Amino acid sequence: MSESDKPTDAQEILEESQKLKHTDEEGEKKLRDVIFVGTKPIMTYVTATLTQLSNQPFVTIKARGQRITQAVDVSQMIVKRMNTVGYIIKDVRIASDSLLSQDGKTRNVSTIEIDISKE
Repeated sequence: MSESDKPTDAQEILEESQKLKHTDEEGEKKLRDVIFVGTKPIMTYVTATLTQLSNQPFVTIKARGQRITQAVDVSQMIVKRMNTVGYIIKDVRIASDSLLSQDGKTRNVSTIEIDISKE
């Protein structure tokens, strides 16, 4: 494959972002049902979650560390402000992961998973 045939970084990123579906064990396609909260504005995650909820029975919002508060805010915006639609928090799971920091020490990082579904 020559250099001109290889996709650019931008093309690869675009292709990855357009792959909303993946194949499960039975070979059936299903939509991703997990939203990972990061550094984007909160409304980005609210919109992504509402989009997935239109196609899925439930969606999981995941975050860790300082982003946990944003994940809670996203879930509350959906449940409280979209109360006419009937979304509820189905389950909340908290845990901690051990990660190796840059200075070589093992650190515990808190994580949260919030399941939202229709009533």
